[in-house]
Amino acid sequence: MASLHTCHYKANLSQTQPNLPQKLAPSTNTSIFSKLTPSELNSAKFSKLERKSLTMRRTQILNHIERSSEPLLSPTTQQQPLKIGIIGFGNFGQFIGKAFRRQGHVVIATSRSDYGEYCKQNGIEFYQTVDGMCEEQPDIILVCSSILSTESVIRGIPMNKLKPETIFADVLSVKQFPRNLFLEVLPPEFGIVCTHPMFGPESGKNSWAGLPFVYDKVRIADNNVQDQKCKQLLSIFEQQGCRMVEMSCEEHDRHAAGSQFITHTIGRILSQLELESTPINTKGYETLLQLTENTVSDSFDLYYGLFMYNVNATEQIDNLDRAFETVKQKLFGRLHDILRKQIVERVPMQGTSPKTRENPYFLPNNEKMKDLSSFARPFPQQPKTDGLASMPKEAQAAR
Repeated sequence: MASLHTCHYKANLSQTQPNLPQKLAPSTNTSIFSKLTPSELNSAKFSKLERKSLTMRRTQILNHIERSSEPLLSPTTQQQPLKIGIIGFGNFGQFIGKAFRRQGHVVIATSRSDYGEYCKQNGIEFYQTVDGMCEEQPDIILVCSSILSTESVIRGIPMNKLKPETIFADVLSVKQFPRNLFLEVLPPEFGIVCTHPMFGPESGKNSWAGLPFVYDKVRIADNNVQDQKCKQLLSIFEQQGCRMVEMSCEEHDRHAAGSQFITHTIGRILSQLELESTPINTKGYETLLQLTENTVSDSFDLYYGLFMYNVNATEQIDNLDRAFETVKQKLFGRLHDILRKQIVERVPMQGTSPKTRENPYFLPNNEKMKDLSSFARPFPQQPKTDGLASMPKEAQAAR
């Protein structure tokens, strides 16, 4: 890397110091200059002023090599930044657009709502219409719209204004639906890569390190510009530390139905119970409260999209229903066994004894069971007294 950096300074050094010795001549390996030691500089035939100037220059070059976050590559070797067009610039579009900008890519966006002021503050070009954005011919079209509006969005894109090697990508929580839609609507020369970042503005606000990023290169031409642009797009997430998971769209939807959809479903059910924090919360209860908050914070349209556009979701609903019925049967089945023992086998209720209680059974004796009123237990009989027991002691003494 040192030779790449010092190459940047080659012309300036030869112009400002025309009397450089052969060791520093531009025709030689220019990385030698960055490796030149102070003693070698002192031994060269320079004036005191020239030697001081060269020493300072050498220090500047080495410091830049160590600290620069953007290596100085020549235009012929440096990879050109991507121009990424984002359709749907809501919370997630803004969240992911910032990451693209941090890595030096050009971001342009369009959305139904006006985010012009936000984009202006964050170095992003905002367009009021999809047509206006497509006229800029982005390398990547990233669809960040809701699941329910995706089809109308894609069908409304002016394909004739885009470059033939344009790549279409999406970040939807379902994958078979956008894949099939892309294949149906897009011209055959356009690339397709379906992605799902398994995180969002909250879970990924501090770091993306270790968070899964699922992708499927559905249709990418090999060994050409399209292939290179696709690798560049995926490298954005690799450089952010994501755990890259290449997976077919079918496999993704099968796994997502058993994890993401079930999670959202349980959260929605718990929200109907209107759970509240208590002074004696357990860790498990705190987890349920957090789950409820996280899932309900997403729109119902998102949850409905997870159900409507994932062919595996209905099966999971049925599985959840059967699981709940199984638990209920276990509970009521045990209760039924207890009642049957009391009715048929006349087993005393747990914790009672015939010696200590007049009627140790939950139910009355068979001969007394005539109608529903038989189940009403009578009030205990008070012992007969001569009336003295209920009188004050002073009154009893007087008698």
